[in-house]
Amino acid sequence: FQAIDSFHSSKSSLQSPSSETSSTNMSASNNGAWSVGNTDQEKAARKEFEIWPLDENNVKLLNQVHPRTYESTNKPHEVYDLIAIGAGAGGLVSSKQAGRRGAKSAMISEKLAGGDCLNVGCVPSKALIRSARAMKEVSRAAEFGIHLENVKLDFGAVMKRVRELRAKIAPADSHEATEGAGAHVFQGRGRLTGPNTLEVNGQTLKFKVCVLATGGRPAVPQNVPGLLEAPYTTNEQLFNLEELPPRMVILGAGVIALEMAQSFALLGSKVTVINRSSRLFASKGGDPEAAEVLQKELEKDGVTFLSNATVAQVETIKDGSDDESSFPLMKVKAGDQDLECECLLVATGRAANIEDLGLEAAGVDFVPGKGVLLNDFGQSVSNPSVYAVGDCVANVPRLTHMSGEMAKLVVQNGLAGDEWRLSSFVVPAVAYTEPEFATVGIMSQEQADKEGIEVDVFRAGLEHNDRAILESSDIGFVKIVTKKDSDEILGATIVADRAGDIINEISLAMKEKIGLRSLGRNNIPILRPVRRSKDVDFSSSINGGQDLTSIGSTELQRGGMTTRLKLRICLGMLLRRDERRLPASISSIA
Repeated sequence: FQAIDSFHSSKSSLQSPSSETSSTNMSASNNGAWSVGNTDQEKAARKEFEIWPLDENNVKLLNQVHPRTYESTNKPHEVYDLIAIGAGAGGLVSSKQAGRRGAKSAMISEKLAGGDCLNVGCVPSKALIRSARAMKEVSRAAEFGIHLENVKLDFGAVMKRVRELRAKIAPADSHEATEGAGAHVFQGRGRLTGPNTLEVNGQTLKFKVCVLATGGRPAVPQNVPGLLEAPYTTNEQLFNLEELPPRMVILGAGVIALEMAQSFALLGSKVTVINRSSRLFASKGGDPEAAEVLQKELEKDGVTFLSNATVAQVETIKDGSDDESSFPLMKVKAGDQDLECECLLVATGRAANIEDLGLEAAGVDFVPGKGVLLNDFGQSVSNPSVYAVGDCVANVPRLTHMSGEMAKLVVQNGLAGDEWRLSSFVVPAVAYTEPEFATVGIMSQEQADKEGIEVDVFRAGLEHNDRAILESSDIGFVKIVTKKDSDEILGATIVADRAGDIINEISLAMKEKIGLRSLGRNNIPILRPVRRSKDVDFSSSINGGQDLTSIGSTELQRGGMTTRLKLRICLGMLLRRDERRLPASISSIA
């Protein structure tokens, strides 16, 4: 029971001959595939799944993740060891892992298998971000001695690439792949009918363990006059765009908002972000310096921020229904400004999908909008046969990798009798802006103060890092938060190129209880990282005189280093306490 599943895993599953077919295999029947040019199917795809245009790539996607007619030819088990309701990351991982281990497993998929991540989240957003980054690289080419002429953006081609890559990844999440892992697939809506029973397509199934993996949806403010009547957009429709909106207004300033703000600004839209807080990340206790750096970098790329602003009204000037190829036109009143836009992106948080699941019939406690209530073992606090994972759970980070990790916990605890605990999880988070913004654990002095935890903060900037300078990406820093007078790592904030890669070393150290001193002694191949390294004083000591010299080394030789490693020097070089918080007993580090 130590196997680890990956919900967008093997290249072989993406490149196998069967991946080019619709989801028809020996264990399932799928009569009547999605096809290009069918008007009725175009309407159905738009209405039922908010997928358009129904081009070749979206046809491939839908035939993998929601065949028009699908019925497993496997005979249902009398009692299932595990049934997952939902086919996103959590449902896929839990049902596949259970099936691979020989358990009687099933997954119920109502809409699009792959969930938000594949269809309207991680996958399409990162494809779009890559095109935006390419546009930025082209605009900076002259800095590197490369002169380009007549550079043009083809937004239609950008979005076609998004759809193409999404369709390429889709087979990993297909019904065929899930059945191939040993789990039965039921396409329909699942509802609990009792403590150990559920119904799907009029059929009652019995289970020993049920995993609720129904995900979440965009939380749209209900109290803004005119918003609900306006043709606003969320991440669920954004990646259907075929034309670049001239002007975009974004409600919210979280990860989705910032990633899309920078991307669309780089691609040519005039973007305004409306933030009700005074700065970025304020509501979650994020690092103020990180907020300042990121906002300045996004402003350089053309994003305008309205801070301490609330939306008073949204007026629909034109709904766009008269011509499908034309944009709607809206006016957003925020503070003393009236902002007209063709695309109003609402990115104000997430709500749990827990309605109409029969939770009451199964005796599963929940908080409306927030999610299912769990104990530390991932079980419902009121029904030990029901577990839940991902965005439908109250009080957990709403991240795809969190959902997948929770699913592994469910299989271990529910089927193998282990006692993995949610409280043991170390969960990093990344915003794929440029520079990237990554955090884990206690991410700032402000958060520590709020939670009543005494800490020390070590900071390393990139302005004197040779490799960062040579890459022309020396904006950013690493801050590592440790327990007061100790090298026990409690968290970190990184703003840097490839911060999402760098944070994993810190996360692993936290998980395995590796202290900052040991982490600093890790030998890595790098270009000489600090031009003024001989000026750095590592004679400081903590915790009764333990030598901190091991945290830094001025004897590293020059060597090759990949981009993703270029900032790891922050774990072994130039780690210094924030002077404003440095105890008098500890020497300053220049």
